[in-house]
Amino acid sequence: MNVGIIGSGTMGSGIAQVAATSGCKVKLYDTNQVALNKSKVALDKVLSRLIEKGRIDSDEKNRIQDNISYVNNLKGLADSNLTIEAIIENLDIKKKVFSELESYVSDDCIIASNTSSLSIASIAASLQKPERCVGIHFFNPAPLMKLVEVIPAIQTSKEVLDQATQIISDWKKVVAVAKDTPGFIVNRVARPFYGESLRIHEEGLADFATIDWSLKTLGGFRMGPFELMDFIGNDINYTVTETVFTAFYFDPRYRPSFTQKRFSEAGYLGRKSGKGYYDYTEGAIKPTPTKDTVLAQQIFDRVLAMLINEAADALFLNISSAEDIDNAMTKGVNYPKGLLAWADEKGIKWCVSKLDELYNEYHEDRYRCSPLLRKMNSGNKTFF
Repeated sequence: MNVGIIGSGTMGSGIAQVAATSGCKVKLYDTNQVALNKSKVALDKVLSRLIEKGRIDSDEKNRIQDNISYVNNLKGLADSNLTIEAIIENLDIKKKVFSELESYVSDDCIIASNTSSLSIASIAASLQKPERCVGIHFFNPAPLMKLVEVIPAIQTSKEVLDQATQIISDWKKVVAVAKDTPGFIVNRVARPFYGESLRIHEEGLADFATIDWSLKTLGGFRMGPFELMDFIGNDINYTVTETVFTAFYFDPRYRPSFTQKRFSEAGYLGRKSGKGYYDYTEGAIKPTPTKDTVLAQQIFDRVLAMLINEAADALFLNISSAEDIDNAMTKGVNYPKGLLAWADEKGIKWCVSKLDELYNEYHEDRYRCSPLLRKMNSGNKTFF
């Protein structure tokens, strides 16, 4: 199978590695030859490390490298059976690239976008054959993260959806099919992990280190929300939040935080800038959390209730199936448990009570309980 990848940044290069590892002939396209050279060198380093770890041998390394060629002309992707775009999150730019690409590839070539939050329907509308367009959203780093969200637009044909799902499954990824709504599954459901934690900080209830410690200790999350935002980049995380907030017609559940906005404006972007919620400069001392178990429980319960509510509402609005929603959160962002399974464990009554408690305290629509949770509570039901 011939696969074309548009964009040789971290994500595009990672997807190219995944496809090449699975035996596909890959052409990685970028207008910037320096970026292509950088991608080639980076792949060599990654594969060499895999040899050192005993995960592949030199023959496998050579096979993967031989499966990838590097092109700086979009016409070079003409023989592709599947193309995946992984460039800047700008709808106009993506549309322009897709429109040009369609003039080169065959009529049955699947044209996919790796966008994390933009409308697949809008992107598909730039094509003469919009039914061939689908969202195929990988998570970073693509070779390591198991989840891929597959998002059909309203124009996408069932045949293209089935083909895309099968291809990604053949690449040994876990597929979660999601409706074409802002943030799809992961970037929608995960918003409270960041947003509610920022709100807790803004209320003066706890500092960054204490909130992170609470969620890691009691929740089993690998990284706390502020550590994770620093890892992702405050500019990127804020932009996604702002995009989802705007796309949902300014629903208060997704309202961005002024704290994160100010950190972004100050250039405190996280690890990549040397400073974010934490200081990453050499010799910097990481702050010590306040290890108050009562406070930690309050923080954890509040964030978890909001996460469960978001997952339940995604199911209520048919964004995806319960299984795919939980798979998305465990395989896409490494949550210790699926949120709907976690809701069953905590009890639906607990979820509703906690959300009602927050709503009664703040009287903000941000804390409204999902109708699905309320209905399940009255019927004494569970998700699984």
